[in-house]
Amino acid sequence: MNSWKKNVTLFLSSQAISLFGSSVVSFAIVWFVTRETSSGLWVSLLTISSYLPQFVVSFFAGVWADRYSRKKMVIAADTMIAVFTCLLVFLIPQFADTGAMMAALIGISFIRSVGAGIQTPAVSAVIPSLVPEEKLLKVNGYNASIQSAVQFAAPAAAGLVLSFMPLAAVLMIDVVTAVIGIGILCFVPVPVHKTAGTQQSGKSSSVFADMKNGFSYVLSQASLKYLLFSYGLYIFLCVPAVFLCSLYVTRYFSDSYIYLSGVELAGFAGMTVGGLIMASFAGNRDRMKIYCAGIAGFGVLAVLLTFPKLFPVYLVLMAMFGIILTIVQTASTTFLQEKTQTDMLGRVFGLYGSVYSLALPLGMAVFGPLADVISLKLLMIVSGIMLVILGFFTYRKKQSCLFGLDR
Repeated sequence: MNSWKKNVTLFLSSQAISLFGSSVVSFAIVWFVTRETSSGLWVSLLTISSYLPQFVVSFFAGVWADRYSRKKMVIAADTMIAVFTCLLVFLIPQFADTGAMMAALIGISFIRSVGAGIQTPAVSAVIPSLVPEEKLLKVNGYNASIQSAVQFAAPAAAGLVLSFMPLAAVLMIDVVTAVIGIGILCFVPVPVHKTAGTQQSGKSSSVFADMKNGFSYVLSQASLKYLLFSYGLYIFLCVPAVFLCSLYVTRYFSDSYIYLSGVELAGFAGMTVGGLIMASFAGNRDRMKIYCAGIAGFGVLAVLLTFPKLFPVYLVLMAMFGIILTIVQTASTTFLQEKTQTDMLGRVFGLYGSVYSLALPLGMAVFGPLADVISLKLLMIVSGIMLVILGFFTYRKKQSCLFGLDR
């Protein structure tokens, strides 16, 4: 095996193991809150606490990822999440009522979101340093497929342990997998980028100055600027069909953990297939064409999801959702990796993560409470139509040369 392939395999394996534990815990918390409260407001509050901190910290994390060792950042973030999750396990017996438990789960979700905000830009910036540029789309496709396969198993695992074990036991899974993932990552040699360590050498500017430079860089690149803008709208409009799917299932089908697990399994099965499809497009240079088609296809499926009366039909559509979701994510990630200069990767992916972690809680804050007073099906139809319009509009902007697809 080539040296770069070995290093990439170890790196992706460490992240997959860590992701498995995080995913099991995330599903367990969301399902626990959904089943205990059956409230769109509570689910929205939980989701906001899971993503809003990530939005804020990603701005700083992007700068840190360009200044310091990205490998050490990933390890530090995983360690922080594991420590606080373990602390919650010991505190759970002290919560006497549902309100206190909900507050604690929102608190740990907040902390886990901070850790994710630190880790995500660093991980995205590490991959281009380990992979030849011509192999980026293929590796990103395989990475998406691996992560989806891991998350495919996570809902089943979460549903199983929640059926037979207390929530505290589920939380410990994340602690164990974090330790294993960190152990593997320690053996991966990650090249040091040229701007790492400038803080110690006395050549660095302030964090805020570097952050400003990152904003200026993105604003000066029309392709990066418009991709981030359209991506934010895409995530916001995905909320009713994707991020409120557990609420949809409990209202229109069943609140059983089996049903909740089934919809997640279908989605991640589709994401696994989507990653393999993207890996096969390694020679296709038009990332934005794929990205725009994916957004429009997402909108069509959002509308179609409101029609099935039979749960198996709904699952098939959710699997198709998973395929398109991975296509959009992989195309946009690869585009940014290819079009961003190396010393700006951390800041650009910090902004990319911030767009996601702002758009999602904003969407939950809007659509979650609305779902308690307006038909969730109607919200899915309206947002789906808007996604189709966004896909076509983004493609027209690409055609009018806002996107420079060739270096």
